[in-house]
Amino acid sequence: MSRLELIDENIRTIPEYVPGRSIEDTAKKYDLDPASIIKLGSNENPLGPSPKAVEAILENAGKVHLYPSADAGELVESLSRYLSLPVSNICAAGPGMDGLLDNLMRLIIQEGDEVILPIPTFSYYEIAARANGASVICVERKEDFSVDIDAIRKAVSSRTKVIFLCSPNNPSGNMVPESDVRMLLESFRGLVFVDEAYVEFAEHNVTKLVMEYDNLVVGRTFSKIFGLAGLRLGYGVMPAWLKKEYMKTATPFNVSLPALKAGVAAITDKQHIEKSIAMVREGRKYLQEQIPFKVYDSTANFVLVDVSPRSASEVCESLLKKGIIVRDCRSFRGAGNSLIRVTVGTQEQNTRVVEAFRSA
Repeated sequence: MSRLELIDENIRTIPEYVPGRSIEDTAKKYDLDPASIIKLGSNENPLGPSPKAVEAILENAGKVHLYPSADAGELVESLSRYLSLPVSNICAAGPGMDGLLDNLMRLIIQEGDEVILPIPTFSYYEIAARANGASVICVERKEDFSVDIDAIRKAVSSRTKVIFLCSPNNPSGNMVPESDVRMLLESFRGLVFVDEAYVEFAEHNVTKLVMEYDNLVVGRTFSKIFGLAGLRLGYGVMPAWLKKEYMKTATPFNVSLPALKAGVAAITDKQHIEKSIAMVREGRKYLQEQIPFKVYDSTANFVLVDVSPRSASEVCESLLKKGIIVRDCRSFRGAGNSLIRVTVGTQEQNTRVVEAFRSA
């Protein structure tokens, strides 16, 4: 037996997750000053974290020898106030929303079950599902990247356990209409998971539908609007019956003490939240109007650019040489070879991006 045969076959055949490029790797490869590079490939908040969150981290740095509360109760109570929803419907999760996905799949999926993915979309849904024994059924989105609800319903079988929806969708930035979410919830007996990682930048959300439907889970994160990507903090909103079961298999103490305290502080900093939203909405409009390629409408903190007939790899390489990191979307299943995702930056960063696209 080879060492590789020790690994479950479901794991061996999973495609690797492809992260955005780092500043350090880009600087080394292209012989650039790291300080001159702008990173707009991972949908991070260019304003950074809330000063209140940083202060909370520093205040609690000397307590990291202690375990945090097992259920992150303090954070859950803060989220309850933030969302105006009961504590019984909220779970904190680490690392990031990925931890929520991992635990839900471990809880729900059995060997031979199926999950449905409208592609292109965030690739970690597939990784988490397949790692737990599920087969992935991919349903292509329409030409404008809207979800094909009829096609999804036709793809449902007796083995379908979960339908994943990302709203706003990564990498296209468009929303799933509430009417479509309701249609799936009412016609499907399994779980509908709606990823709202970017929803604070949009106009509406479906979080409160958890109080109406017992088969909806909404995933959210502190990595985007709150600027805490490095702390890997997420949370889920779900029916009370599911939270009770979820907590049985959740990893103990999965939210670190610094992350917990920073999350509580970040929620209260309305000024930072409003400033981040305003920056994104203004910058998003600028990029949509000024980038000299087709740019899709977006409700997230990024825009999707189609550089055809040129290739994404060619244009991304040109931008990297100029010290600008954006995301080549070829690693997104079903995205093709000409799509690039660009995070909305500060006005200065956005100007550099537009100039780089014009000379690419």
